[in-house]
Amino acid sequence: MEQVINFIALAIVILGVVMVYDARIITKKIFGFGDQNQAAWGLKIMGFIILIIGALIIYF
Repeated sequence: MEQVINFIALAIVILGVVMVYDARIITKKIFGFGDQNQAAWGLKIMGFIILIIGALIIYF
């Protein structure tokens, strides 16, 4: 059971890393409004928070 939880947490970490790395590309595809810098910044922050949560699940 612990391995399943670690695998799910690892998937959460990977999702967070992808959100941080590809934030600009994701905002261009999803959002069509003019201020994409704010959206990319927000997506990077959200990705970082998701990454930290996944890492904490793996750690504990």
